[in-house]
Amino acid sequence: MAWNEPGGSGGKDPWGTRNDDQGPPDLDEMVRKLNDQLSRLFGGRGGRGGDTGGDDGGAAGRGVGGLLIILLLAVAIWGAAGLYIVDEGRRGVVLQLGAYHDTSGPGLHWYAPLLQQVELVDVESIRSIELGYRADEALMLTQDENIIDIKFAVQYQVKDARHYLFNVRDPDETLREALESAVREVVGRNKMDFVITGGRAEVVTRARELLQGVLDEYQTGLLVTSLNMQDAQPPQQVQGAFADAVKAREDEVRLKNEAEAYANDVLPRARGQAARIMEEAQGYKDKVIAEAEGESARFVSVLTEYRKAPEVTAERLYIDAMESVLSASSKVLIDSGSNNLIYLPLDRLTNGGGDAIDPAALAAAAAANSADAGDGNLRNTTIGDRTRDTMRRREVR
Repeated sequence: MAWNEPGGSGGKDPWGTRNDDQGPPDLDEMVRKLNDQLSRLFGGRGGRGGDTGGDDGGAAGRGVGGLLIILLLAVAIWGAAGLYIVDEGRRGVVLQLGAYHDTSGPGLHWYAPLLQQVELVDVESIRSIELGYRADEALMLTQDENIIDIKFAVQYQVKDARHYLFNVRDPDETLREALESAVREVVGRNKMDFVITGGRAEVVTRARELLQGVLDEYQTGLLVTSLNMQDAQPPQQVQGAFADAVKAREDEVRLKNEAEAYANDVLPRARGQAARIMEEAQGYKDKVIAEAEGESARFVSVLTEYRKAPEVTAERLYIDAMESVLSASSKVLIDSGSNNLIYLPLDRLTNGGGDAIDPAALAAAAAANSADAGDGNLRNTTIGDRTRDTMRRREVR
């Protein structure tokens, strides 16, 4: 039953016993009772009215002690509320009365609640923005007054948490606008063929430099980690003609490469053949010169010997000449040690013109020649006699 309901027990309220016709509760009495309750809570004694058995000075002292304890608890709670942890890859930006105060790194830190606040900024994760996927930003004008449909993707991260929070209102949207401005400037300074074909890398590099320069100038606290051109092509209306032009250009490059490959195959072989012919000609030249020099040297040496002993030299020359002539003949003359000259038919002894000589046929021919020599039918002079006779006839002449 509530304390203020009719028929309640004693008509008591939370602040003590009173009648319904009494005035409002006494504030001093309320504070005293609260102090007594706190004193009992922290180990003191308390009571109502004269039940405490102490004077007003003791009650006041106990009240001050309770307030000090409450104050210490409030300070402890306030201090514990200021502890915060900054994770790896983040930075804590401390604001004091709304203004920048400090930047804290990873670890346990403390700030003053009610006076300061902390904003945690992720500086490690990679963020991305794409350009060219909306109708109003995909088409760009080149230097030769052509329109291309181009798409870019940029990846970035926060490098300065303070600048990221305070210098610009929306750093991410600022980066998008700066990217579009940089790309349009680079595309507008180059021709369509250069942007779409061979100049992609240069366009990307130049656009990244311009973008990072704008971000640094605005102090956005952002760092561009990569910038990629995902697509660059002419508008849909002229893609067929442009594809034909690109194919013709590729055919030109292919044919040039094939011609260069053929030239690289033929020219080395031609140079090798020319070098071989030159080497052969040089070798033939050296051979002819060497042979001529050798012949002339031999002739000079023979002439010198002839002047010293004409008869002996002439005989030796004659013998050498006869030897070279008779060596190619199929007939053999053998000096048997007498004045008879034995004739051997080697063309029949070799059994049809071969190189091997039949020993039996050779023995039979020798026997037949010996018999003829005994009869005196074949009597001739020897080669030495004929040589001497020839040399004498030459001297007589």
